[in-house]
Amino acid sequence: MIADTASDVILERLTRLHPKKIDLKLDRIDRLLDALGRPEQKLPPVIHVAGTNGKGSTCAFFRAMLEAAGLAVQVYSSPHLVRFHERIRLANGFIAEDELSALLAECEVVNAERPITFFEITTAAAFLAFSRHRADALILEVGLGGLFDATNVIAKPRLSVIAPVGLDHAEFLGTDLKSIAGEKAGIVKRGVPVVVGPQEDAAREVILARADALSAPVWCFGQDFFVTQEHGRMVYQDRHGLLDLPLPRLAGRHQLENAAMAIAGLRIVGGAWAKDAAIETGLNTVEWPARLQRLTRGPLVDLAPEDAEVWLDGGHNPHGALAIARTMADFEDRSAKPLYMISGMLTTKDAVGYFSAFQGLARHVTTVDIPGEKSAYGAGALYDKVREAGLDASPAEDLEDAMMQIDARTRAFDNDVPPRILICGSLYLAGQVLKENG
Repeated sequence: MIADTASDVILERLTRLHPKKIDLKLDRIDRLLDALGRPEQKLPPVIHVAGTNGKGSTCAFFRAMLEAAGLAVQVYSSPHLVRFHERIRLANGFIAEDELSALLAECEVVNAERPITFFEITTAAAFLAFSRHRADALILEVGLGGLFDATNVIAKPRLSVIAPVGLDHAEFLGTDLKSIAGEKAGIVKRGVPVVVGPQEDAAREVILARADALSAPVWCFGQDFFVTQEHGRMVYQDRHGLLDLPLPRLAGRHQLENAAMAIAGLRIVGGAWAKDAAIETGLNTVEWPARLQRLTRGPLVDLAPEDAEVWLDGGHNPHGALAIARTMADFEDRSAKPLYMISGMLTTKDAVGYFSAFQGLARHVTTVDIPGEKSAYGAGALYDKVREAGLDASPAEDLEDAMMQIDARTRAFDNDVPPRILICGSLYLAGQVLKENG
């Protein structure tokens, strides 16, 4: 077990500065940034990315393509999977422990114990880090929503991107698609170009209305740029022409759309950001852990049935589940294998809606606790939700027990046909898997 680092100790203290984990306002971070000398005004050109699903993958495509063009790229993302350091990527990699602990301490002192949420004060620390390192671009992922998210203090990003909007975080963003889209569209700034990803009509209308009100030029998926899969290739097209490209390294049809959003954004900016060769290289080299990631080694994989495929995905809402299920169905069409799921989930998520996407596809779901997460379903409670969604299920004591249950089931019911195993339902569970299976 890794001992607590200096940053771990400070981060734990920072969680106690506000009674709520999430409190969407901008006044507290604005106050702190002012006291810190306005680091958010000293950043490289910003690509600001919001959305319910796909924003992390889109950020990963942006980074891979820009780095392939020889540019120095910074990235801010959340949540982390294993270590907090993953949230702050400088041009030379994740932020070092010494620098992170010093920045957190600096923000803690300047904040002087005044109320501020964990995400707000750590975002301020990230802006300090980015302002002190040279880079050609900063890819900034929204934490939650958009309008009142702590990242939305950037007055003039170079580009705004809104990935697909779906129902999630209803307790903070609203219970209907229009309300949620309005929050996401809050990142659109006057005159700043905006890429609008695939959207349902209600969400698209809200986003386009916001862009029109702010005279923000729009590139909209399905209108201004398009992507198709043809003969094992990705074909992208916009007003500048057509690109015949390799399929993205990330699995799933939805990743073509995420890649297309990044390509559209780069071609809007143009210049050194939009090199065709770099776009192709980025598609081949992109990495984004826990998004349909194939696990090929480690203690958990060793417990799986022989020759089983083991996949990991952190998607956690019905919209994301549909994308995952489509990919599993595509896998099944190419190579028939019984699909078994191991799942843990937070109680704030629509578990029934999530599992309903796998009706007729998943053979069995084994539910598990998420260690250390107080807001997670217990294995038994999640089992009830899976059954409510119409799927066969059973609870397990932990991930190891779940994998051994699957091994026993395949021996009993599948004539030892190697299964396809999907570990899913939460980024927090995904983080546990990567930590324990590394």
